[in-house]
Amino acid sequence: MGKRRRVAEQRKAKARPAVLGGVIAVVVGGVGFGAYALYGGAAADAQATTRKAVKTGPLTAAEVRTASTRFLTAWQQGRADQASAATDNPSAAAEQLGAALKDAHLKDVTLTAGTATGAKVPFSVKATVAYQDLNKPLAYENSLTVVRRKTDGAPVVGWQAAVIQPDLKDGDILVAGESGTPPVKALDREGGELTAAKYPSLGSVLDGLREKYGKTAGGKAGIELRVVRSKASVKAGLSDKTVLELSEGTPGTVRTTLSPTMQAAAEEQVGKRPRASVVALRSSTGEILAVANSAHGFNVGFQGSLAPGSTMKIVTSTMLFEKKLVTPDASHPCPKTYKLAGWTFHNDADSEIKKGSFKLSFGASCNNAFINFAPKLSNSDLTKEAQQVYGLGMDNWSIGVPSFDGSVPVQSGAQMGAALIGQGGVRMNPLNMASVSATVRSGIFHQPFLVAPSVDHRTLAKAQRTMSKKTQAQLKEVMQFTAAYGTAAKAMAGLGPDYGAKTGSAEVDGQKKPNGWFTAYKGDLVAAGVCEAGGHGGDTAGPIVAALLKRGG
Repeated sequence: MGKRRRVAEQRKAKARPAVLGGVIAVVVGGVGFGAYALYGGAAADAQATTRKAVKTGPLTAAEVRTASTRFLTAWQQGRADQASAATDNPSAAAEQLGAALKDAHLKDVTLTAGTATGAKVPFSVKATVAYQDLNKPLAYENSLTVVRRKTDGAPVVGWQAAVIQPDLKDGDILVAGESGTPPVKALDREGGELTAAKYPSLGSVLDGLREKYGKTAGGKAGIELRVVRSKASVKAGLSDKTVLELSEGTPGTVRTTLSPTMQAAAEEQVGKRPRASVVALRSSTGEILAVANSAHGFNVGFQGSLAPGSTMKIVTSTMLFEKKLVTPDASHPCPKTYKLAGWTFHNDADSEIKKGSFKLSFGASCNNAFINFAPKLSNSDLTKEAQQVYGLGMDNWSIGVPSFDGSVPVQSGAQMGAALIGQGGVRMNPLNMASVSATVRSGIFHQPFLVAPSVDHRTLAKAQRTMSKKTQAQLKEVMQFTAAYGTAAKAMAGLGPDYGAKTGSAEVDGQKKPNGWFTAYKGDLVAAGVCEAGGHGGDTAGPIVAALLKRGG
């Protein structure tokens, strides 16, 4: 969180907060509704329906219009008590609306509703942020959803903090005042300025850099309207966010390891798919060269927690090679099905390899060639391998901004078997899987970093032990085979000979297509990516990763 000044996050809602500025009628579809249904609104509705059956069924257009207008009109007039009563969670709404009306220092609030789509009502917000002698206009678009109240079925606004401002999560607050943390000017590795306007994926990264280095980078705080995160939001990896700057602070300077050409290429590539993320880094140092996400809010590349599918077979193979349970050229069948602890595991498209080497099964990503080792393994073996050799799951990476270090929990039975192929409880993100390939390429774990440790004298995480040269050679052999002849061959065409790759597909409950994964190296350059709900990794994430490797090469 840094050391930004905070106001109390727990407040008692006042019965009648002061009206902020003039009262302007809420407009729905161009028609003025004034102070519609403010007196007698939701409370009267509740009393009138106590003796009636709970109303069910789809909301009518009239119900949606009435409920949304009641809420927006009360909010606009600064009546947090009446606005909150028009929601399905009056206590939470009263607390958060009351805090926003007081701490955000808004006046002359105008809320204009647009045309509803079903139960969803878009609306625009225009106001003035007035703090001490500073005044600045604020405008943004938002939406709310009308739902039926559980107790009586009456139409009310479904409450969540984002109804106030779209960046708010439940528990966060909107505050105007001295920022506490000075702004920072982030630079790429060549000295150029990094901005969210130029690189849209870096919005959350820049927020994180400010949180960590704003106090020490030599800047001076300004006055701004900002989202101050709750403890739960901070734990989820979110940083405070500036909504409106009233007076400029003096930024300090933070240099990063990002490459401007690689970052631009990463932004371009993820833009080709709706839910894609990619990370590129140097295997010899751990320097992060690029991170990009199709969605520009949550940083999946650094903070995602997703099953990595068959890319996890790199870690599994490391364990098998070290235990001398198999070698790349050893004969090892991959049966069509394999039963373990009551589960029946299948390969993709119910394929099988009756006669072939382990290397062939790795290259074809044949699941049961890995799961059938389960009876020879202890429940904790994969966890230890991930932690001790790859530095995963120890919760001790310090890359310069918030990140997730992966998780490989100890599991038993069928779940342990599933973990061997990157399912079960295993969770990773592109940063983690890029680091896995980098460890294979260099032979030693280098904790990835975005800001050099010399900047703030922090200590980077280290792995407990290093794989042997023999194990490294075996891993490079199977990954090179996959890049040349296996499931990664199409994407990696023309990138050899010093290269290696692994594809992955991770099934997700309720999702028609699996998440597609791809991790690869070409020389010292490594990249990994995921396309959520995209399908097979070789076809989805593969071209994104390969494009970065070609650009870097």
